[in-house]
Amino acid sequence: MAPPVIGITAYSESATWRQWEQHATLLPQTYVNEVAAAGGVPVLLPPVPGIEAALSGLDGLIISGGPDVHPEHYGQQPGPHTTVIRPERDAAELALFRAALDAGKPVLGICRGMQLMNIALGGTLLQHLPDVLGHDEHSPVRGGYGEHKVVVGEAGSLAAILGPGPVAVPTHHHQGVDRLASRLTATAWADDGLIEAFELGSHPFAIGVQWHPEAGSQQALFLALVTAASA
Repeated sequence: MAPPVIGITAYSESATWRQWEQHATLLPQTYVNEVAAAGGVPVLLPPVPGIEAALSGLDGLIISGGPDVHPEHYGQQPGPHTTVIRPERDAAELALFRAALDAGKPVLGICRGMQLMNIALGGTLLQHLPDVLGHDEHSPVRGGYGEHKVVVGEAGSLAAILGPGPVAVPTHHHQGVDRLASRLTATAWADDGLIEAFELGSHPFAIGVQWHPEAGSQQALFLALVTAASA
């Protein structure tokens, strides 16, 4: 049996390499490495109109991390801490996620990807966590990852994937879930009560995690996605 093909949503940003400086489709190499190590074939998905047509050739989808989703998608205006916004990426990823749901294909949302899944299903976000929580432990390192523990609930499949007990996770985000979409079930939380993971129980495999498993040693999530995609 051929290995499953896993699409990973990518950035469109100005980039510099050697003597070149151009607009590029790019993605941190760690995503690619983790999918390949789990037995999948990674394919980058640029944020262009119509990219959801690529889903017919994919067996699974990862919606990657990145800048803030435009608050207009959940009925709000950008706040003072809103980062750079990429409307073309918002549109592409929303279309990909909805197409994956329609096709019943496995989805893993990471950080921004988790937030986008919640928004697509009717949920909202807290636009700047320090304003609400009174601390910046979810994004303590500029240009890098901090670490905190999450508690995984017994319901859903995440407990079986990650095992029992608290899990230390790499973290870098300043936004988080506020109102959880009605179709989603929260399955992990930070000590401050912030939702750190959820699942869409009506779908064969649709998990969102607020942390960055590609930046740590949690290959179990990628193995679970590749296994679901193989099926």
